Amino acid sequence: MRTFGIEEEFIFLKPSTLQPANVGDDVHAELRGRSPVSRFVSHEFLASQIERSTPVFDRFEQASADLLAFRSRLARAALRRGVLAAGVGAPFQTEGWPEVTNVERYHTVETEFRGLVPDHLINGLHVHVGIPSREAGVQALNRVRVWLPTLLALAVNSPFWHGADTGFSSWRSVHMRRWSTIGCPPIFADAADYDRRIRRLVGVGGTYDLRTIWWNARLAEDHPTVEIRVCDAQLDAPSTLLLAALTRAAVTTALRDGETDVAPIDIAPELLDAGLWHAAREGMESTLLNPVSGALESASAVTAALQHYAGDAIDEVGNRDRIEALLARSRRLGTGAERQRAAIRAGGQPALAALLAQALTAHD
Repeated sequence: MRTFGIEEEFIFLKPSTLQPANVGDDVHAELRGRSPVSRFVSHEFLASQIERSTPVFDRFEQASADLLAFRSRLARAALRRGVLAAGVGAPFQTEGWPEVTNVERYHTVETEFRGLVPDHLINGLHVHVGIPSREAGVQALNRVRVWLPTLLALAVNSPFWHGADTGFSSWRSVHMRRWSTIGCPPIFADAADYDRRIRRLVGVGGTYDLRTIWWNARLAEDHPTVEIRVCDAQLDAPSTLLLAALTRAAVTTALRDGETDVAPIDIAPELLDAGLWHAAREGMESTLLNPVSGALESASAVTAALQHYAGDAIDEVGNRDRIEALLARSRRLGTGAERQRAAIRAGGQPALAALLAQALTAHD
């Protein structure tokens, strides 16, 4: 049973305008000081953000309880400051040059990436899955990379920018495409090839250390994990759990295929990259690239193909019923992008603010 962990990024918003509120330092200090549930809280790039990393889990019941406990504490901390804490890929509204968290590393990022900073008001969900070795991790990356557009389509949650609908379901993903290392990682021969190539990137295009290699899937440098980074931050804990469950199953399957020399799915890199862009625009509302056939198919068919690919891993940990229930919930409620758009249509910014507040602590 592969262990897993989850990183969630949250942004604080002013309820009346849904613009970022720079209370990250204050909330960080409170949460770190009061509960072991919150001991993995850290600063993020901007003063309006925080990041929270979970403990290492082997069962989803653990993850569910942990995510809900932290989100409840986060909601109360935000309420005490008259702001909303939101799990969104990008805020509805922005204003001017954002305040960067006063940490040396983040000021270096600001210096290196310059005019991209005002648009980096984005929040992601990262899922880590334990690996037995760096070599096994590279072989898993070679095989799981083709499913990144599918995971993104399920995770889209950033349709708005500057108060307008972008026409994309994950505008966060569009912003990320402008950074120097992003998108699906290439195929690597082995761990030595991976390490040699990532080290050659350091110093080029703002990549000033290995942690600034921002592929949508990579090996974590500080933990023995494959890190899947393609997803937008999620409105609620059940949505996060669905993505974590599918990610763990897909990575587990990829690890096994690597051990038995099952060849990676053969797909042209330009087609895979276009499939990622297509998923960012369409989400689950239209077609997706099926990496098995190399063709556009209905989003439901491609999701089923992912479930089939990872089916043995899903069944072995007894998650079939849970995943089916969470997928049914997602179909009923819609993706985060669909739910945000529905709120705006129904009642404008006040309705969206209400959705963000309610969803943060929703458990069903």
